[in-house]
Amino acid sequence: QVRLVMKAHSFIRENVPRVLSSVKDKPGTVHIPRISQYLYFLFAPTLIYRDSYPRNPTIRWSYVATKFAQVLGSLFYAYYIFVRLCIPQFRNSSQETFNLRGLVLCIFNSILPGVLILFLVFFAFLHCWLNAFAEMLRFADRMFYK
Repeated sequence: QVRLVMKAHSFIRENVPRVLSSVKDKPGTVHIPRISQYLYFLFAPTLIYRDSYPRNPTIRWSYVATKFAQVLGSLFYAYYIFVRLCIPQFRNSSQETFNLRGLVLCIFNSILPGVLILFLVFFAFLHCWLNAFAEMLRFADRMFYK
């Protein structure tokens, strides 16, 4: 939702001044972006709206399949982390009476799986998922990390 709000803000910030200036200068000609431009912007891995973006000539479907396979692999690895590291810890803690020592042990035993899941989310979404959609949309400007 934050990403969509940021995209909506960028779209409005880019287009409202342009529309207002064209209404003041020439009342008959108002440049309104097309729906296809807005939909492309919603799926493109960028937060800055432009009417057109640099595009690649072709789509490398093997690259797209590789990125989606990496997303799927990340999901299976996250499942493995939950099954092996999280569920046994919380299963044991739910059978005991509540005490501070058990809570602290549960939290400290959950730090490593939490960090691993955080890295998996970063890799799966911000790297694999967005690169796959960038390739399918032929989005050429892939400076995600700069």
